[in-house]
Amino acid sequence: MERVKNQLIVSCQALEEEPLHSSFIMGRMAVAAEEGGAKGIRSNSVADVKEIKSQVDLPVIAIIKREYDDAEAFITPTIKEVDELMEAKPDVIAVDATSSTRPNGETLDEFFAQIKAKYPEQPLMADCSTLEEMLYADRLGFDYIGTTLVGYTSQSKGTKIETNDFEIIRQLLAEAENKVIAEGNINSPEKARRVLDLGCYSVVVGSSITRPQLITKTYTDAINA
Repeated sequence: MERVKNQLIVSCQALEEEPLHSSFIMGRMAVAAEEGGAKGIRSNSVADVKEIKSQVDLPVIAIIKREYDDAEAFITPTIKEVDELMEAKPDVIAVDATSSTRPNGETLDEFFAQIKAKYPEQPLMADCSTLEEMLYADRLGFDYIGTTLVGYTSQSKGTKIETNDFEIIRQLLAEAENKVIAEGNINSPEKARRVLDLGCYSVVVGSSITRPQLITKTYTDAINA
């Protein structure tokens, strides 16, 4: 992961209902990202991670998005998903570290301890949505603190990551001891450059690079306005 310091990580993901859903396509998307200068990839599912690692020599942050009836957390929410991802030998595993409800009422502390007991050497990233969650994950000992879910949870609804010149990131950087990865609505080259200038270890960009249906919609919305 030293290779991604001050560099771009591209999120190559397509869910089942999306037009590019295919491990083969995500592998080619990762190749395109590498050709464009990306130094890392973020990917969803064991199949996609394996395909991407067979196509590019870049570090991969791996997740599994899975919903449980009794929980709001959905990004690698239980040890089951961690076990599955370990088959693909990811460089980092990202997990939901928000204050959202977790499967079986498990706390983040319990989940973190469970992972570390089973896979003590596996680097972990905390996907968070509020400053409080980020600082708590930092104290727990996550290797990377991500702003991934800012604005996407009930507790962060209405929050925009870029507000007041990325105030939430600046506050996090002032207090966090572990590496900060900016992610979530970093949807322009200018925003990506700014968060790195502020001191983030790396920046993840997804939809504005790898979801053509959403990119197309920005154009059609402007044309039809």
